[in-house]
Amino acid sequence: MNTKDIILELRTKLGLSQEELAEKVFVTRQAVSRWENGETTPNTETLKLLSKLFNVSINTLLGSPRQLICQCCGMPLEDSSISKETDGFFNEEYCKWCYADGEYMYHDMDDLIEVCVSHMASDAFTPEQVRAYMRDLLPKLGYWKNHTNLNGADEFEAFKKLLIDEINALHIEGMPKVEKLNALVGGYINLEYQLPNGTRVKFLDDGATYLGTQLESELENGRCFGIAANVDFILVCTYEENGESPELIVYKKRAT
Repeated sequence: MNTKDIILELRTKLGLSQEELAEKVFVTRQAVSRWENGETTPNTETLKLLSKLFNVSINTLLGSPRQLICQCCGMPLEDSSISKETDGFFNEEYCKWCYADGEYMYHDMDDLIEVCVSHMASDAFTPEQVRAYMRDLLPKLGYWKNHTNLNGADEFEAFKKLLIDEINALHIEGMPKVEKLNALVGGYINLEYQLPNGTRVKFLDDGATYLGTQLESELENGRCFGIAANVDFILVCTYEENGESPELIVYKKRAT
């Protein structure tokens, strides 16, 4: 199904009119009408609100373009097994067993492997085979890559705070102070920018996970700042609704 059909179906199931839905996600009725006619797609922040309201993932709202996999244990994810933040928003990076109530449940890879062995071992898949499979799989997943690079949960939180300080230290005119960074999948935020020489480029990897956020501009009505960062760089851009008219403001390599 397309996004337009999914939103119409979910709105109807809740018994909401277009105007009632618009009020709940802080847009106009005309915006909802345009979504359901397929003329536009909700922007990232509105998709988050719709996701929470309808209790489905953003991936589902977009027609399930990706096969979601828990970036901690490798489990294929469905809406019923995806984790949520403490504010009720879906965290599409993890299953609800690996990330619960805002906390990562596993900080030792061997502990997780033994839990997986207890659930996955069978006559056809011995404990030794499960262990070998998980030892090969886990280091390739986003959580364990970050965990390995940053030496655990405490250092990961410290890294996020450091990134926030570095971003705020850029003192970008019109951009509010960054208070929090969330995990964002590259495919949702990978905008295409036109360089001065006319070349159009994207800077992110659709399959990678970044730390970032969206902030409303304090100077330009209807325009937002988008932030994406990792251990290597910080990217700041601005754009209009639905990612239209993107402009790259900063792409800065970090000192590591």
